[in-house]
Amino acid sequence: MKHTNGSLEVITGSMFCGKTDELIRRLRRATIAKQKVQVFKPAIDIRYAVEKVTSHAGAEFDAIPVENSREIIERLDDDVTVVAIDEAQFFDEDVVNVACELAEKGLRVIAAGLDTDFRAEPFGPMPALMAKAEEVHKLRAICMVCADEASRTQRLVNGKPAKYDDPIVIVGADELYEARCRKHHEVPR
Repeated sequence: MKHTNGSLEVITGSMFCGKTDELIRRLRRATIAKQKVQVFKPAIDIRYAVEKVTSHAGAEFDAIPVENSREIIERLDDDVTVVAIDEAQFFDEDVVNVACELAEKGLRVIAAGLDTDFRAEPFGPMPALMAKAEEVHKLRAICMVCADEASRTQRLVNGKPAKYDDPIVIVGADELYEARCRKHHEVPR
């Protein structure tokens, strides 16, 4: 089933807030509606399975790992109506143009990714994707210190907060990261 208008939806928030679960929920609904779905993820994300997007809770959906955003267009099937991009923060800046091109062709594009890095600063192409989107759904996790709502991703190195000058991209899960509220998020300089 073809959409009458293309659109860009962004699902964002900190780690452990349910971004990939929400993405998979939307993809399953599209599949039930007999829409042709294709999912792409950055090739560097091999945490759970190479050819699947997998949530921390264990939900999964088949995906195509790609090295760069232009490869999404190259690998797109002709009859696709819904395109999902997981871990969008890890893509090059051109992912914004790719998502908009696909939406302008009448496709429903759903991008999921972290809005901020471990320093609580805007992460890669996510701010531009959010600005261009028709819909932005920002989820929150639970702070691992106080159990309030969390909007930050805390990176830990040997159990202590990572320093501001540490590398931005280190792919990992609960062994390296925690969800934190603003009060308990720490980034020593």
